[in-house]
Amino acid sequence: MPSRNGSRRRAAAVLICTAACLLFGLPGVGTPWADEAAPADCPVYGPEYDYPVLDELREARKALLAERDSLRKLADERYEEEAEREEAEEQRLRLDWSGVETPEDPAAFASAFHFPPQPQHATGTCWAFATTSFFESEVHRLTGQQIRLSEMWTVYWEWVEKVRRFVREYGHSNLGPGSQLHATREIYRQYGAVPLEAYPGNRREDGRHDHTLMSREIHRYLHWVEENDYWFEERVVDYVRGILDEHLGIPPQLFDYNQRTYTPRVFLRSILELDMDDYFEICSTMRQPFGDWMRLDVHDNWRRREDYLNLPLERFYGVIRSAVQEGYTVCVGGDTSEPGVDGKQDAAVVPSFDIPRDCIDQASREFRIYNRTTTDDHGFHLVGYLQLDGGDWFLDKDSNRSSRLGEHAGYYFFQGDYIRLKMLSAMVHRDRLAGLLPAEDDADQD
Repeated sequence: MPSRNGSRRRAAAVLICTAACLLFGLPGVGTPWADEAAPADCPVYGPEYDYPVLDELREARKALLAERDSLRKLADERYEEEAEREEAEEQRLRLDWSGVETPEDPAAFASAFHFPPQPQHATGTCWAFATTSFFESEVHRLTGQQIRLSEMWTVYWEWVEKVRRFVREYGHSNLGPGSQLHATREIYRQYGAVPLEAYPGNRREDGRHDHTLMSREIHRYLHWVEENDYWFEERVVDYVRGILDEHLGIPPQLFDYNQRTYTPRVFLRSILELDMDDYFEICSTMRQPFGDWMRLDVHDNWRRREDYLNLPLERFYGVIRSAVQEGYTVCVGGDTSEPGVDGKQDAAVVPSFDIPRDCIDQASREFRIYNRTTTDDHGFHLVGYLQLDGGDWFLDKDSNRSSRLGEHAGYYFFQGDYIRLKMLSAMVHRDRLAGLLPAEDDADQD
């Protein structure tokens, strides 16, 4: 076995040799060793060896990838062109309106007070536009005042409450721009209300609402929250409020109206004179007993509220019809995706090729709810009534883009049969439910 001293001497020699090589250079690659021979086993620098085979393989690989990318690009372009052509040529099943008689003009309807229709543009907030319009009409009916209210005030705080519940439920609560008709009622109850002039909720120069980027930012952040198990409610809510502030503006805590300063809650109570306990939602489904409170099991009922009053179809429809006939307005939500709904015709009917009028009843309605051909995809405001050829027609004040395709921008003429068959819920004042309300303490108001 080599001695420890011998190992140390060899190590020292290697270090001395290395230092000498670095200090004086090497023959052929640096400063010559002058007249002395290079030490034995001294490291030297030299050029990298060439590997022609590897170079050839590398170039062949590049060529193969370039050819593959070229073929992929051609395929992508071909399919993109085909998709564009199919989209341009796409057709939807529609009703032939040539033999259908519809109302001629919104002026033909006996209408309650309402402001002109407002477009929701690129948002999923039909519920906010419909219910805000509904409460504007209620303010006028109850007080005679004409006050434009802010839709985006409600949208802002609805996002806050959605995010709060999302965190509390560890991501299990539904999240998106849609909500139910009760959303505005619940936001007013919690935060109050403000006039449009106090909170336009729009920072775009063109004044058109577009929540695409805002919604994308919120969802990306909440995806990060889930991925990182970051369930800190106030921190998450504060971050999302920063996004909302950037896109919609900061909602006011105080504002001036008619030369006086108000908080939103005081404005709701003393100026609007609205009591949120006076408004109820009704539905009609065979899934639960009639006359009881129930939960409408749709995606946008993210609060999971169970205070929908379930009524038989004829009572459900009768409440809606009598309310609009007698000068009230009604907010409704349901399905508007059928061939009989056509924005260019300003009308919505049930064609005979769908179902004959005489066959529209509780069972046929339920069948469409059960097989999900009736879904909760739109909310709007019924503001007028007309009887034409013995049939019911309703004037719909609408925020959706399709309602601006026809001659009467922002309005639809809804046939009564369509309401009976395809509307899932409606919100009305308690006056319209006399004798129909169960004991109020049975409703789940949580």
